[in-house]
Amino acid sequence: MDVIKVVLADDHALVRDGIKALLEDQNGVEVIDEASDGKEALEVIAKNKPDVLIVDIRMPEMNGIEVVKEITEKHKEVKTLVLSMHDSEEYVVQSIQAGADGYLLKGASKDEFLKALNNVASGGKYFTGDVSEIIMNNFVNGTPVVSTPKKQEPEALPFKLTKREKQILSLVLELKNNKDIAEELQISKRTAEVHRFNLMKKLEVSNLKELTDKAKQYKLT
Repeated sequence: MDVIKVVLADDHALVRDGIKALLEDQNGVEVIDEASDGKEALEVIAKNKPDVLIVDIRMPEMNGIEVVKEITEKHKEVKTLVLSMHDSEEYVVQSIQAGADGYLLKGASKDEFLKALNNVASGGKYFTGDVSEIIMNNFVNGTPVVSTPKKQEPEALPFKLTKREKQILSLVLELKNNKDIAEELQISKRTAEVHRFNLMKKLEVSNLKELTDKAKQYKLT
């Protein structure tokens, strides 16, 4: 394969831009199109026939697992690499059962990300070491062990917040704006904006009400 043709599917433009910038610096890789939701991803795939789809799980219209399942059924030549912030057993197992060729966490290093992409593009499989135990527990001799996904207890965090993100969360819940947060933490307004965006993305919320509900659900306040 001379050039790996890639389509990116993520509902956050900032995430897509970051991945695209990383891949544009690599020889032999070309990002040929992008999608911001599941249905758009399928339309882009049908039109462009890429080698690899890099897809997030949580997206509007159709989630990434549903997209992977349909691609596995209708576009078998297209490889799929799930890039997610979740290492929960439910997401990993469902992704593999849907036909994903790889599963990588968004906290992975640049080297691991490129290794995963090249492995998947060449017809191999790549699953980050962080989910290997889940795979071992749920798949025997390559055969999926189908079971009802375990329901997470509300107290079990599916994500980890940094010390700074906890500070940002506390201040946001106090209804402080980015300027106030920057002054209190003695950081730039731009840095406060970035931390706030990362926090909202990690908790998968889009407004203050959703953030407040999620904080209560996981007892973050």
